[in-house]
Amino acid sequence: MRMHHLRRTQVVARPIEDVFAFFADAANLEHITPPELRFRILTPTPINVQQGTLIDYRLSLFGVPFGWKTRISTWQPPFMFVDEQLRGPYREWIHTHTFETVPEGTRLSDHVQFRLPLHPLSWPVLPLVRRQVEHIFDYRTRIIAEVFR
Repeated sequence: MRMHHLRRTQVVARPIEDVFAFFADAANLEHITPPELRFRILTPTPINVQQGTLIDYRLSLFGVPFGWKTRISTWQPPFMFVDEQLRGPYREWIHTHTFETVPEGTRLSDHVQFRLPLHPLSWPVLPLVRRQVEHIFDYRTRIIAEVFR
């Protein structure tokens, strides 16, 4: 089964501590996710995010509602954290968030690794899924630029 990758990088003119704090607050996920996904956190907030934290969500993808459960598998404030899907639409989803101080402020980098379920039957839908994941991260990039203006 092939692992698929999405990488995004963005620089915002804010200190790394401020940027990491924004991402460490799980409630901000709703704000940076496209509204058509109807993304909602089910885990009671506030969530004390740290290594091992489990977070449950509800969202809709291509009009189909489903649950999503992630675990924070790596937590290294203010430089990096990793969330991994335990239950959801992908066979595997690993999202690495990294933060680096640069002269302009903070560089945020996302690396998503994912595998589709039902391989090889899922190959025909890969272009659609890839476009949807790219759309989610395009939206996220726009909202983050607004938040950290």
